[in-house]
Amino acid sequence: MDDEYAKLIRRMNPPRVVIENNTCKDATVVQVDSVNKHGILLEVVQVLTDLNLVITKAYISSDGGWFMDVFNVVDRDGNKIRDEGVLSYIQETLENDSFFLSPLRGSVGVMPSEEHTSIELAGTDRPGLLSEVCAVLANLHCNVVNAEIWTHNSRAAAVVHVTDASSGCAIKDPNRLSTIRELLRNVLKGDNDLKTAKMTLSPPGVMHRERRLHQMMFDDRDYVRNERAEHGRVVDKSLRPNVSVMNCIERDYTVITMRSKDRPKLLFDTVCTLTDMQYVVFHGVVHTGRMEAFQEYFIRHVDGLPISSEAERERVMQCLEAAIERRASEGLELELCTEDRVGLLSDITRIFRENSLCIKRAEISTKCGKAKDTFYVTDVTGNTVDTKTIDMIRQEIGQSALHVKRNSCPPSNPPQETAMSFCFSNLFKARTFQNFKSIRSYS
Repeated sequence: MDDEYAKLIRRMNPPRVVIENNTCKDATVVQVDSVNKHGILLEVVQVLTDLNLVITKAYISSDGGWFMDVFNVVDRDGNKIRDEGVLSYIQETLENDSFFLSPLRGSVGVMPSEEHTSIELAGTDRPGLLSEVCAVLANLHCNVVNAEIWTHNSRAAAVVHVTDASSGCAIKDPNRLSTIRELLRNVLKGDNDLKTAKMTLSPPGVMHRERRLHQMMFDDRDYVRNERAEHGRVVDKSLRPNVSVMNCIERDYTVITMRSKDRPKLLFDTVCTLTDMQYVVFHGVVHTGRMEAFQEYFIRHVDGLPISSEAERERVMQCLEAAIERRASEGLELELCTEDRVGLLSDITRIFRENSLCIKRAEISTKCGKAKDTFYVTDVTGNTVDTKTIDMIRQEIGQSALHVKRNSCPPSNPPQETAMSFCFSNLFKARTFQNFKSIRSYS
């Protein structure tokens, strides 16, 4: 009955998406108005980020039964979105009935596929772990077609899509899948992770890959900081995200403010974590500067209550810090572009391991017979990789195949910049929320 009522309300109040390229001089403005439901903010942000768009500003309002958000977006080069195909896709997707009426899911931009087998891995991070995993897969005649690997606070998580090396199709033989599962679990366990190592086979396309990685690392409690793992590293604590959680008693909200280094998909990562922790964002603002991003949200738990205990407040702070840090581009960024072949990833990661490189994060993809992989690497202590080591690795792999993109290790004196000069909580000093509407009209 509730679903039928929701459909009726939806038909009476269809969503409206307005995209403007003239109202803002340096960004495309996307305004979304719709009937509200839990998770809708994450789904809209996911559509934009899956198109590799950067959200530079956002104004969020979802009090009552209506969702009204404004996003300023640019492409990765900082330009307005001029591609009519991209603009049409945004509008058609966000105004589609199946998008807003479907239950909360994470499959936007990910279509179910019978072409590969999806493997999820989680366990204790250690030097050479990815190399060992890739070697096992290569020995089992599995070809990695795409993958994403995250590490944070001594934990590692990966979603890997593989095919049979000879047929190029998904692996369906139960005995072979059982062997893959057993051997990979042994690799993940190592000598000291007998309880927490996880390896599962999941149906392809069921969950958005990056959202699933957040969930896996959250389940693995990577938000609990491992101070011992940082011993011996050059850690600039000033570059860590600054997260505060406090109560707005007069409005019965919990107010979360976050300042951090700006990067692509930052908004997705924080909203994803809040949503999966069962919090609802009622109002919010996001502003990014040249170096820094500012986020502020007025939230309640899905049961309608604000955060009520110090333990819950601390946990939310830890989890949001982890959400921001997981995708941080730590280390030296290397890009591999070459002809794809079975065992390529195993060979590349072996070379990294033999030269004492640690892979902190990786994105693996293949298309039309070409491999395009991105690795973020440090030395075994977590510090900057020596230039001579990189030169040796490039000579072994191929100068034209492996490129150094940039070094993301923290500088000795990081630049300081403030993203904005006002706080969204000032808006709530007024008697009503009418102030929010006036700000939105100037976006």
